[in-house]
Amino acid sequence: MADFNEVKHPSELLLSEITKLGMKQKELAIRTGMSEKHISTIINGTKTISVSFARKLDIALGDEIGTWAKYQADYDNYMAMLEEKNGITKEETSIYKGMKDIVDHFIDVGVMRNHCGEAAKILQLRKILCVNSLTVIPQITYNAAYRAQISTNTAVDPYILFAWQRMCELQTETAFIDVPFDSKKLTESIPEIKKQMFENNATTMIANLKSIFAKCGVAFDVVYHFRGAPVQGFIKQTDSGKVILCVTIRGKSADKFWFSLFHEVGHLLNGDLNTRFVDFDTVKTEMENKADSFARDTLIDPTLYKALITSGKYHSLEDIKRFSAFAGVPHWIVIGRLHKDEWLDWSFFAHETPSFEWKKS
Repeated sequence: MADFNEVKHPSELLLSEITKLGMKQKELAIRTGMSEKHISTIINGTKTISVSFARKLDIALGDEIGTWAKYQADYDNYMAMLEEKNGITKEETSIYKGMKDIVDHFIDVGVMRNHCGEAAKILQLRKILCVNSLTVIPQITYNAAYRAQISTNTAVDPYILFAWQRMCELQTETAFIDVPFDSKKLTESIPEIKKQMFENNATTMIANLKSIFAKCGVAFDVVYHFRGAPVQGFIKQTDSGKVILCVTIRGKSADKFWFSLFHEVGHLLNGDLNTRFVDFDTVKTEMENKADSFARDTLIDPTLYKALITSGKYHSLEDIKRFSAFAGVPHWIVIGRLHKDEWLDWSFFAHETPSFEWKKS
């Protein structure tokens, strides 16, 4: 991989310059007669320095006329050389641009470096995804279950999905798992996993789940979701034997999160663990139906649920809470099931279900 640190990005140079001068972006905007937004986009590396703006910078920062135009020209020339040297085609650049959201996320979490041009970022992305060109991604072979699902799901972007899977692997890479996957231990741990539904702090809940799953030989995490990867979960066994289980919070509502989690647990216990198994939430197969049944029956005992429906005592919040206490689950789990099975209109008690939201660090 070429060293793209040889020539500094103009945005990096500008940030360094105004920091050295003790100048805020607002002041630079005033001095150059530009908007703060324009200055921000330049410093963030999303906009290049035009010839006219370069001259304004020369004056505002007390530099020789032509200094900032040269910085930009030198960088552009270097990026063109880098692009040619590493065989970056227009097709690959187009693919990279379509992956903007996931690239931004990689930058946010520190997996990729910002303040560098497209060519440099494409090289970084190649390294992260372990490919010599982004163009080869659709050709990479997956297991049959994956192929069957992706071929019937038009909402899937193969590049985004591939990168999302890699993100799952990266997030669980440092998880210390010192025992092999143990399905018996996982089955025995289900009551402890279910207890976490009552934990109000999401950070604590996830930390507890990681600990519980680790004891069963599973590296667990909750992973950010992206348009183009309409998935609810991912399971994989690595070459070293470590089992990965990741879920998203695409649905936001807590009942959907817990259903997705137990759906994935169902796949593990049903013996569906392959090299990779991407679980789409819009494609149903016999394997998926079995995992759904496992999730439903694990969350709410089927005999108790049938008795509830037969009794008809689920139209008041008090009745639902009474049943939930007896069944040992939060009342919003029962509400979600009644909504899903259409025993209650979706608007009934919808405000009772907690929501999970991603917080940017």
